[in-house]
Amino acid sequence: MSGTTTAGIRPRRRAAGAGANRWVVLVVLCVSLLLVAVDATVLHVAVPAVTEDLRPGAVQLLWIVDIYPLVCASLLILFGTLGDRIGRRRVLLLGYALFGVASAVAAFAPSAETLILARALLGVGGAMIMPATLSILRQVFPERRERALAIGIWSAVAAVGAAVGPLLGGFLLEHFWWGAVFLVNIPLMLVSLPVGRMLLPESRGDRDGPWDVVGALMAAAGLFGLVLGVKRLGGEPLADPLTLLPLPVGAALLFFFVRRQRRRPHPLVDLRMFRRPAFSTSVGCIVLAMLALVGLELIAAQYLQLVLGLSPLETGLRLLPLTVAAMAAGLAGARMLRRFGPRRMVCAGFCLTAAAVLTLTAMGGTDNPTLLLLGFVLLGFGLETTLFGAYESMLSEAPAEQAGGAAAIGETSYQLGAGIGIALLGSVMNAAYAPGLASVPGVPSRASAAAGHSLGEAYDIAGRLGGPEGAALRRAARESFVHGLHVTLLVSAGLLLLGAVIALRLPRIMQCAEDVRADAVTMQEGAAEVELPSPREAEKPRVSALTPALDVRETAP
Repeated sequence: MSGTTTAGIRPRRRAAGAGANRWVVLVVLCVSLLLVAVDATVLHVAVPAVTEDLRPGAVQLLWIVDIYPLVCASLLILFGTLGDRIGRRRVLLLGYALFGVASAVAAFAPSAETLILARALLGVGGAMIMPATLSILRQVFPERRERALAIGIWSAVAAVGAAVGPLLGGFLLEHFWWGAVFLVNIPLMLVSLPVGRMLLPESRGDRDGPWDVVGALMAAAGLFGLVLGVKRLGGEPLADPLTLLPLPVGAALLFFFVRRQRRRPHPLVDLRMFRRPAFSTSVGCIVLAMLALVGLELIAAQYLQLVLGLSPLETGLRLLPLTVAAMAAGLAGARMLRRFGPRRMVCAGFCLTAAAVLTLTAMGGTDNPTLLLLGFVLLGFGLETTLFGAYESMLSEAPAEQAGGAAAIGETSYQLGAGIGIALLGSVMNAAYAPGLASVPGVPSRASAAAGHSLGEAYDIAGRLGGPEGAALRRAARESFVHGLHVTLLVSAGLLLLGAVIALRLPRIMQCAEDVRADAVTMQEGAAEVELPSPREAEKPRVSALTPALDVRETAP
């Protein structure tokens, strides 16, 4: 008896140990994601210091800021599928090393060209790290309930990273030079490399057939052109060839990439995943959520600083409730998903976010802290609820051997939605803002036209004009900006409600493997009970598909 008891305890101890290791792995993956998320926003507050030190031109400054997300978004599919082929941990560790080296180069960059190159290398490292973290998480947590909790923690860390970036950058700039915003990555990478090598498991996907190098390069070039075109469409003149060319060239390359993948016996990305309604719907929900909200966040930051006159630190503190609410939604996401299911959770997230956006339409030219607090809390909770449900459904629908490709598709849709959102909502904002400054009494037409480009430019012109004309232009610019903000909010609400309708195609319940097995066992037991013979018939030999189950039941006294 004692031997049986000991034998029963040992497997449970091993299982507990395996579970503990999974959560340690999650901590390592979250630290990796935190670094990438922080680096995406940490440079924003350092731009004035970089401009003063390196003296970049306007185009160079644009590339310093934009090259990181551009390169990262364009290479996600390449490195996500490469990780499926050669090993996800291997790609992740290489990403750590490259990220650390690129951070050192960026910190001590002597010129704008060197900083642009270093930021591009950081984008390559980020593209290696981001899909690898999510695909390893998919492998380490095969059980869907645990994986939902892990994804909730993962997404909460991403929200923290996006918010911590500007705050960390501001703190470092107060005490050190601008390169310190990059140096902070190096000690963390030096720790992450050996720890990741020791603790992270290696996993691979389907290795049949050669890796499609040409397809990977086509996808990278196509995504680069598409994201670049979308970004320039939001703030550059349409007559510029660099604005018009990247978009159609990128779209054409992606079209031929899709054709190539459909014809290959061993495609780089299995496009059959998109035939699954839950997968394609989840990807669409991620794009719509980011499309509606990223551009809105930029406009909200301008409203807080230029209309209400808050400092950058006060602006960050006003936006902090949004991040805290997003963290809370990420941590509660697994429980909500089990209780409500993907369909109701994502629909509710979209509707809650739309309600927050409509609430914020009450913003005017004067400060209303209570309204902003309520709106930003609802916005953060609703957005994270939507993204959590969509990411979890997308990753659970993808086959385990395609985890890297699925993670890359999810991250690419996130980046693409963000780029389109900035372009679309920026265009809506400009279209609603500019007419209000077409004819301001006492202001020359040329000055009015220049003031219609942006609120910041309107303030500069108003300051140069001075007197009643300058005051009139400043007042008209503020009123036009608030009007444009209201129009943009209404467009965002419409996009969010469209997302809620699309989310109706998601599964109604969160179906776990354990539930499927339990249902199968229940059906088998029910069938066995129906087929059980009478005691007299039990003595007769029978041949049946249920014989093993009957043998077990009939040996009972």
